[in-house]
Amino acid sequence: MDAFQEFDQPNAPQKSSGEIISHAFGIYKGIFLYVLLAMAIYIVASLLVKTFSGFDQQMMMEEIRDSAGDYSSLRIWEIPGLKFYYGISGLVGILAAPLYVGLMYIANKYSYKQQIQISDLFIGYRQNFLNIILYAVISSIILVISMMLCFLPFFFVLPFLMLGYPILLFENKSAMEALSKSFQIAKENYGVFLGTTLLGMLISISGLLLCIVGILLTMYFYLIVMYSLYCAYLGRPRQIEVKN
Repeated sequence: MDAFQEFDQPNAPQKSSGEIISHAFGIYKGIFLYVLLAMAIYIVASLLVKTFSGFDQQMMMEEIRDSAGDYSSLRIWEIPGLKFYYGISGLVGILAAPLYVGLMYIANKYSYKQQIQISDLFIGYRQNFLNIILYAVISSIILVISMMLCFLPFFFVLPFLMLGYPILLFENKSAMEALSKSFQIAKENYGVFLGTTLLGMLISISGLLLCIVGILLTMYFYLIVMYSLYCAYLGRPRQIEVKN
């Protein structure tokens, strides 16, 4: 459990998409090396899954090429290791959720000019872990369903989930409490949340324009946007002293 220390809190960003994105960008630059570390951990885990699953990616590419655009004829689920690969990849994605929380914790320490340690990245594995994982499962199901509905609803649903992770970290709420509180605040301020979410996502995927490799520079930007949104609507979180 956390002990919250009272300090004079720095000013939070104004409740506008531009201010929130600007605030997130300033923090993102300051903690960029930790963002790269989190990304490297996720990539290594994904590569290990691919290696041990026996997934034949070349066979899948040949299947897509031979379909000549008729994707209804694809037999991708017959490709060796594919089901296992996607199943374990999904699990890796869920288990990476505490890393996302760790980046927000680091963002908050940077905001207060505290010394940052590598172990800070793993705070989500030491506290409120089960609720973070449960929230990751619930939000993933919601987003997958929204993507299945012609994909477009995904962008309109995502704003309702933007405050969940910071609430889990800074308020130590349960998964359902975090989901409910995030939904309520986003519903009352939906215009700003939608604009901020879309801008954050665009910046996060903008690295694709830099020969794809550039995605490594931008992919986790939207996580810091979540932290900045929290600061704008719920105030800068107090500094957290973690009891090991």
